Amino acid sequence: MLRPINAHHWFDADGNPAGGTTYGEGFAISWQNGPLGRGEDRREPNGAFVESIIAAVMDRIEWYQTTQFACDTNHEALAHLEGALFALERRTLSRDRLDIEGTHERGGE
Repeated sequence: MLRPINAHHWFDADGNPAGGTTYGEGFAISWQNGPLGRGEDRREPNGAFVESIIAAVMDRIEWYQTTQFACDTNHEALAHLEGALFALERRTLSRDRLDIEGTHERGGE
């Protein structure tokens, strides 16, 4: 049974998605707050990215696959998570080609 998740998602003063928190039993995530910027204006991350959390989940399931709990269902879940990462990477590459990755500008989605 899925346990309750508590989430608080923030907007900046311009109405753009900003940081926030998501937590539940055994985990707490502080999301990236604000864009990282580009070039010389690029900042260090201050929170988690969706891609990092998906990668962490994949790592755990891949570990399960090395144990007595390896199964086809885990394999299927990994395939779906890989698809999610692939889609998000395509978005990032598209935004990078448009020179808008790291900003709040729209496009490339």
